[in-house]
Amino acid sequence: MSLQQEIIEALGVKPSINPEEEVRRSVDFLKNYLKRYPGLKSLVLGISGGQDSTLTGKICQFAINELREESGDNDYQFIAVRLPYGTQADEQDCQDALAFIQPDKTLVVNIKEAILASERALRDAGISLTDFVRGNEKARERMKAQYSIAGMSKGVVVGTDHAAEAVTGFFTKYGDGGSDINPLFRLNKRQGKQILASLGCPEHLYLKQPTADLEDDRPGLQDEVALGVTYADIDAYLEGEKIAAERAEIIEGWYLKTEHKRRPPITVFDDFWQ
Repeated sequence: MSLQQEIIEALGVKPSINPEEEVRRSVDFLKNYLKRYPGLKSLVLGISGGQDSTLTGKICQFAINELREESGDNDYQFIAVRLPYGTQADEQDCQDALAFIQPDKTLVVNIKEAILASERALRDAGISLTDFVRGNEKARERMKAQYSIAGMSKGVVVGTDHAAEAVTGFFTKYGDGGSDINPLFRLNKRQGKQILASLGCPEHLYLKQPTADLEDDRPGLQDEVALGVTYADIDAYLEGEKIAAERAEIIEGWYLKTEHKRRPPITVFDDFWQ
């Protein structure tokens, strides 16, 4: 089996999808998890205004709506969380995403003061953060806030990780990669676009250039620039297509060096890194 085939199998990517069937699969997945643990009553998700959180948020709200209707339990809720660092440049996209999702509840937690306080404490200890490391601090602070909200609302934190992100390890360990449950896992980037289009999502929310937007020195840095390969190439690779060797090499390089991100903490029994 080639490395490409191993990756496709590990991430569960299909060469093509039926959008309606995939929505149903993800909605049922979330519903079944909450029903399996009756003490859980909420889904908590950070909304960034991009494709992944918009799709995940819509799926979460579908699941909660159905659970309330089927069970008669009005304690079920979806909590959408806005987590800006100061003022977000694409705030209007966030508001448009919320209008599309129509969450039961929206909270806003501005993480800037928490990041500045953390940075001051580290500086007092003799540690000065680079811009890149500060970006990871932002991602982890956002996840910390979501877990606090989930802890106070009998909730689980929902992640937005999908196959095109997982294959490259393009997420912050214990940040946006630290959620409880990932309903998009198995889908690539263009399959997510297909689903949003089928749901009538405003086009600008899924046609915009993806960016983690974590670095102050390089605001709005596009994912594809940071990765050195396009999502079109990543998606084609994950769907089993043959792509240019140099691009496949970049994707496989990301996959191999970020394996630690897709696993629990390394133990003495692990040998994948050797």
